[in-house]
Amino acid sequence: MTTHSVVKPSVVSGIGLKDSSKAAVLSLLDLTLADEYLLYTKTRNFHWNVTGFHFAAMHKFFEEQYEQLDGFVDEVAERSRALGGRSLGSMREFLGKARLAESLGDAKKKEETMLAELLSDHESLARSLRKDVDECARLGDQGTADFLTGLLESHEKMAWMLRSHLS
Repeated sequence: MTTHSVVKPSVVSGIGLKDSSKAAVLSLLDLTLADEYLLYTKTRNFHWNVTGFHFAAMHKFFEEQYEQLDGFVDEVAERSRALGGRSLGSMREFLGKARLAESLGDAKKKEETMLAELLSDHESLARSLRKDVDECARLGDQGTADFLTGLLESHEKMAWMLRSHLS
């Protein structure tokens, strides 16, 4: 009977991603997940606290945006898990990793200020994602680069919608 030595693979589940690249990609996904969750929470906050003449329209608009962001949060977490990572899952983790800034609830904040803050965050996230796409491609993870490209396009469109409200 022949015995074979077991060699620990240097790729994730045979998908061709080197362990050395995996850690860097997972770190980028953690940053993205934290940013997406923070932006989701901020958008939901504005949905709850918007007031004024355009209340109904803005309340619905913010709801549409946070529902879309909720989907992004889930997709980023699942991408991390698919690569063998652990998804962040606590507010402390999200706040510790997020590149975006939190916004406290304020019922007196003007809708224009809310829109401008969200626009700034979407634009910031788009700039970060653009760099992250290039880094994932450099690391040999075209799958995550493509995934992040889709997120980038979604944030560009959401920024356009916010910008249109401010014009």
